[in-house]
Amino acid sequence: MKFPHRSAFARVGELVLAAIVLAAAGACSSSLRSKGLVPTGTVNPDQFLFERGTKELNDKKWLNAREYFKELIETYTQSPYRPDAKLGMGDTYLGEGSSESLVLAINEFKEFLTFYPTNRRADYAQYKLALAHFRQMRAPQRDQSETRDAVHEFDVFLDRYPNSTLAPEVKDHLREARDRLSEADYEVGFFYFRQRWYPGAADRFLTVLKDDPDFKNRDAVYFYLAETYVKTNQKARALPYYEKLVEEFQQSEYLRDARKRIEELRSTSETKAAGG
Repeated sequence: MKFPHRSAFARVGELVLAAIVLAAAGACSSSLRSKGLVPTGTVNPDQFLFERGTKELNDKKWLNAREYFKELIETYTQSPYRPDAKLGMGDTYLGEGSSESLVLAINEFKEFLTFYPTNRRADYAQYKLALAHFRQMRAPQRDQSETRDAVHEFDVFLDRYPNSTLAPEVKDHLREARDRLSEADYEVGFFYFRQRWYPGAADRFLTVLKDDPDFKNRDAVYFYLAETYVKTNQKARALPYYEKLVEEFQQSEYLRDARKRIEELRSTSETKAAGG
């Protein structure tokens, strides 16, 4: 008697497990509906739904919270709790954190800003919209589309809500997102440098310094841009970048070599001047 390959059993197990998970999620959702989300005789059903949804959200029961918020949004269209329930829906997707749920979160927060642009919590919606892109940022070596979207949405936040209490947190995230973009450009430049395509390397390094003068790893950019100029016999253009590195960074893995280069270039310059 032949038995299936072990991987086949593993695959069957995975499918069974997935079915169990889906059934459990459906059962949870169905149980909420079958019991009735709002008890008979509730005086303020919209308030009840919002408070229960908020409790489930705080307990990280994303699916349950979404059921309450969805019922409120779809049934009580004139409720004063409806805008906050819309934000709650977005927060449930953001809390789940999967690629699919983050896309749904973006949609919820965009809709909120479209329907309630002057709402007192519009700054919160804009922040969470940017954060949904931020959480999808990829490593510097990979596509940076989500990083650029995050930077854009954080910039929109600071332009529209500069006095928001969320602004300090937004600025921290914006700095991280910009660093990610600059790191991606720097790595391309460094790749060109190692391949000895110095014009391409210089162009990419200069772009980083122009677009993001506060890039946290600009010491590496200074150093390899200067090295690029040395390699192409443009030593006069190299010296200022070595000097910037030494002036702006008290700690850097490039400090020792930069100081050595400065000494060499200045010595060469003085020798030429004396000979002239």
